[in-house]
Amino acid sequence: MRFTVLGPVTVVTAEHQHRLPRAQTRGLLAYMLLNLGQRVSREAMIEALWGGAAPSTAKSQVHNAITVIRARLAELGAGDVFVGGPSGYQLLVEADQVDAAAFEASVRRAREVASRGAHDEAVALLRGGLAMWQGPPLADASGAYVDAARARLVERRLTAYEDLADAELELGRAEAVVTEIAPLVDEYPMRERLRARQMTALYRSGRQVEALQSYRAYRTLLAEHEGLDPGREIADLESLILRAELPEAPPREQAPVPALLPPDIPDFTGRGGEVDAVYRLLTENRQPTALAIAGIAGMGGVGKTTLAVRSAHLAATEYPDGQLYVNLRGAQATPLDPGDVLARFLRALGVDSRAIPHDLAERTELYRSKVAGRRVLVVLDNAASEEQIRPLLPGAPTCAVLITSRARLTGVEGARWIDLEVFSPGEAIELLAVVADDGRVAAQRSDAAEIARLCGGLPLAVRVAGARLTARPTWRLAHLARMLGDERQRLDRLATGDLEVRASLALSYQALDPESQRLLRLLGLFDVPHFSAWLAAAVLERPVDDAATHLEALVDAQLLSGTGTDEAGQNRYRFHDLVRLYARERAELEDSEADRSAALARGFGGWLAIAERLAARVPGPPFAPISGSAPRPALGWVDDGADPLRWFDAERSTLIAAIRQTCALGLDELAFDLAGCMEKYFDIRGMYTEWQAVNTRVIELCRAKGNLRGEAVMRRGLTEVITWNTIDHTGEAMVRFETEAHELVEMFEALGERRGMSDAEVNCAWAASAKGASGEAVEHGLRALRLAEQTGHLGGEARAHVAIAVARGEQRDLMDAFAHLTQALERIRTLGNPRYEAAVLQFMGIGFVRAGDLDSAERVLDESLAISRRLSDSYTEVLTLLELARLYLHRGDPRARTVAETSLALGREYNMSHHVADSLGVLGEIELAAGRPDKAAKHLEESVALWRTRGWLSFLANALAKLGKAYAEIDPQLAKAAFDEARDLYFRLDNAEAAASLPA
Repeated sequence: MRFTVLGPVTVVTAEHQHRLPRAQTRGLLAYMLLNLGQRVSREAMIEALWGGAAPSTAKSQVHNAITVIRARLAELGAGDVFVGGPSGYQLLVEADQVDAAAFEASVRRAREVASRGAHDEAVALLRGGLAMWQGPPLADASGAYVDAARARLVERRLTAYEDLADAELELGRAEAVVTEIAPLVDEYPMRERLRARQMTALYRSGRQVEALQSYRAYRTLLAEHEGLDPGREIADLESLILRAELPEAPPREQAPVPALLPPDIPDFTGRGGEVDAVYRLLTENRQPTALAIAGIAGMGGVGKTTLAVRSAHLAATEYPDGQLYVNLRGAQATPLDPGDVLARFLRALGVDSRAIPHDLAERTELYRSKVAGRRVLVVLDNAASEEQIRPLLPGAPTCAVLITSRARLTGVEGARWIDLEVFSPGEAIELLAVVADDGRVAAQRSDAAEIARLCGGLPLAVRVAGARLTARPTWRLAHLARMLGDERQRLDRLATGDLEVRASLALSYQALDPESQRLLRLLGLFDVPHFSAWLAAAVLERPVDDAATHLEALVDAQLLSGTGTDEAGQNRYRFHDLVRLYARERAELEDSEADRSAALARGFGGWLAIAERLAARVPGPPFAPISGSAPRPALGWVDDGADPLRWFDAERSTLIAAIRQTCALGLDELAFDLAGCMEKYFDIRGMYTEWQAVNTRVIELCRAKGNLRGEAVMRRGLTEVITWNTIDHTGEAMVRFETEAHELVEMFEALGERRGMSDAEVNCAWAASAKGASGEAVEHGLRALRLAEQTGHLGGEARAHVAIAVARGEQRDLMDAFAHLTQALERIRTLGNPRYEAAVLQFMGIGFVRAGDLDSAERVLDESLAISRRLSDSYTEVLTLLELARLYLHRGDPRARTVAETSLALGREYNMSHHVADSLGVLGEIELAAGRPDKAAKHLEESVALWRTRGWLSFLANALAKLGKAYAEIDPQLAKAAFDEARDLYFRLDNAEAAASLPA
């Protein structure tokens, strides 16, 4: 953490700047920073902020400001560095954490070294200190002390520039001083010491007349504004210049200026942010006594060298004493020896070959002596290790080093690393266009995007693809895209001349130990977007800690990327697509088919073992857990206390990809078991499209394999999602639901799976209630209940009781319905499934509203809503909101409209046609009660249309009755048609009372 006052007052963490609220709070923080190491009394703070005009609330304002500063610093990770007591407050931070203190230290050190004649080092120190300034000091702070403090700081800055001019003049850099000092003289034209430096620099640049003109301009200003004559020192300087007697700078021996950088890349593309970042690390915010070291890490072919060369050329003007460059060949079998590199560097610095020591340590000492006090940039490209580059680091803070490596060399003290990623799609297309350079990319952009995708955004691969297009001017881009689309040939086709993706990857692979190579090959077999460390343990059949060591070796070699910690607290990793292809290619060459198949089985089985264990604790539809025969390896590292929803959140895309791959490989038992573990998660997260797609694909595989169990389990879930969470109905949803339910009963019966039969019989009960066959529904419900009780299927018992309660509700037997709901609630609480508990409470709320007990209804609905929101379960929440809206409507509570509209919006978002239709009905009733029949009719027309696709007769009849009421005030003929249809439906439902209540 650092603090800035030489500009805006900020707290800097990890390259991010944070501003405290209110100028006065920033003023107090700045005051403490400027009084670092001192204990400041509250009275001194008040005096600093208000002077002699402190308000009566000054003490409390200071207290509040201190509280804000403490809280913000603690939040940013500093801990309680603002300490206080009876004698005052003190800020416990180091001087080098505050830019003003670091600036002062840099200036003091510069004066010390300049007094010994080390003017190069003095220049570097002064430039480093002045680079800390970001604008007017204390720019956004307020306080009585600020103006005086700002003036003192500005004075110190100007003095530092004058010291810098002196040091540069001693080095013979007069022209540079002229350029640099001119804006300061314009801003402070009456500052005598600054003016004297300008005159000296102009004279030594051969511009005697201009030097004298500068003096005369100063003399005139001084007379006009102050009525004074120039001081003796500057007057004597004018006399020396006039007589051409001012001595030149002392002569200095000119050392060779090495310029070893390779040529810049003419078609360099993209990387604007990275170039800026590297440039800043090499040139800005440098420590006065520490060497600036920047590092670029990334996989082979990602463009590290290209970026380094471009950045070095841009920074070269800041290092006029030379640029050293070497390719250390770190990815090759025999990296360069640092002693040989030092010999090369020393010769470039002017050392005769005969004077170069043989000992590595002596070479390092001579090298560091040669660059001491000089501004030299050293580029160490393609480094292998810390040991290789440590002797090559200069000792002088005036120098800078830029390293590239496939691994982050974290042992290099003080290095600031940038991880270079692959190109974005736009950048990759831009590079392809620049390399091909004939207009084809612009004209065939969609094919160019496909080529960029198949290259995985890897700059080397894109450059090879562009080179192939250049060599084949008649090719259409679609042709190359088709060629690259063949995974087995892709690496062969990403080669041209001396550019080859496979060769680049092979260098990293060959540097690995045998077990890490094996891990790369086996992990490459899985078509998943990312994975956690346990997968490595599963495929290697080793403890996680052992496997993690090899994983990190792959990350260090840039053959895997660490993507951070996931929602479940697991470290995750991912392949680049081309690395995965290379790993798979090596597996086919080095591992037998049996070994590859066994590794896949261990990996998929690992996902299944964990998912099955955690799915048992995911709240959702309490279906019977019916699984297949896929192997589940013993996974000792599974955390049984892990949050199951967080784990599924982290593994969601990976599990879907794993299911897709098991289907492609024909592994039906694994496929349906994995998909079955996902169903409750899909449901609670509202991922109905994904649920439908997964189950449909697995059903196709199970049918092809004759796997009746897998097909039945998948159809059980698919029926639920299609019935309740899709809007594409070509017929009546509940009619199809009934057909599916009866077929499922038969399938589970053929399997002898009575728990599955219970689940299917519950669906039969729901379907019977929908068509108005309440007696039949009760029979199915009782059959489901008996099957569940016989098999110890507690969730099935709860579902059966709810289905019976719904049927009894259709028969208007609320007493019996409540009895069954009470039984369902008891069982589901025993099971510990809060999601279905919320559903049971909903049905209780519906019953209480029907019975007119609105207080009891509100109690259970609020309880249900609290559970749904705790689980972030929008699906269950919709029905609760719907019933609350109906309850509010009965009470005349104005919240009815807002809650109904919320229910409708959520229903539409999650394609819940049933609840959308019901929400529209409630909104229609609200509009009727408000005397707006036209608006009511619009809602109710859509409600009726949806109920026709649902096929639930009682809901359709109720919606028609409400629509008739709306039409009654608009179009009597339409009203009669609606009432007649509703009456017919009520008679079919044996509800003569409702039929009689309708107008004739």
